[in-house]
Parts: sequence; structure tokens; C-alpha cells
Amino acid sequence: MAIEMVTETAGKDVTDMLRNAGLRPTRQRVSLAELLYSKGDRHLSAELLHEEAVAADVPVSLATVYNTLHQFTEAGLLREVAIEGNKTYFDTKVSDHHHFFIEGENKVIDIPGEGVGIGELPAIPEGMEVVHVDVVVRLRKKS
Repeated sequence: MAIEMVTETAGKDVTDMLRNAGLRPTRQRVSLAELLYSKGDRHLSAELLHEEAVAADVPVSLATVYNTLHQFTEAGLLREVAIEGNKTYFDTKVSDHHHFFIEGENKVIDIPGEGVGIGELPAIPEGMEVVHVDVVVRLRKKS
């Protein structure tokens, strides 16, 4: 179903943003995009976005949230930040940058500016190319 009404969120037209990324702007995608981008750059898990959707009366399953987040990532609208095994966050800021992960709070924040320098990368296997390098610095409160 095509969305007839153009939705503006935080200065971004999410309907056009989805179309420009090659995604059909379904009602669920538009609603989830509004939730994602309405609060500026941030890091969300699928579970947290699902909680926000439920609170906003957006009828969507957790599986649909996961699928949508992965579709947005593949389309270049989100950046996936893998913290460990099953902890994955999605970042609305897709430019190259690195992250702090605060243990105990399960919070991801951007490392400001040029806070991390990468000296050398290992030799890349033939036929492969580097897509991007992710650095996650894990933090915890001092005891």
C-alpha cells in the first residue's frame, strides 16, 4: 500500500528517504523510520525500537522490527554495531565513526571526533575489500 501523505520527521522526509534508498514506503516502514529518526542520531536495539513502537501504538511484531532494521541497514540507512554475540545495535549515523559501549547500562555512544586512530590493517585476502572498520571500546563504572 503506498503512503499518500508525506511525513516529515526531524527535518527528514522519511517517505522520500525510503524511496531514495530503494525501499517501498509501507505504513510499517514509515512508522518505524519516524521513530528511528525523530530523535536525532542514536543507537537502538530491535527490542528497544519494538518497545517504542508498542508505546506509540504502532502495530508491529518484533520479527518485523528485526526485518525492517536489516532492510534499512542493507539500504544504507542504518549502521549495524555488533557489540558481542547477540547484542546488536543500529546506529542512525551511518558515517565512519567508532563507539563506546557502557557495560551494565547496555548503552552505546559515539566516540567523538578523531578519537581512534588505526595504524595498519592486516593483509586482506585476495578478492576482498575492506568495507569499514568498527572499533568498540567497552567501559564500566569504576568500583
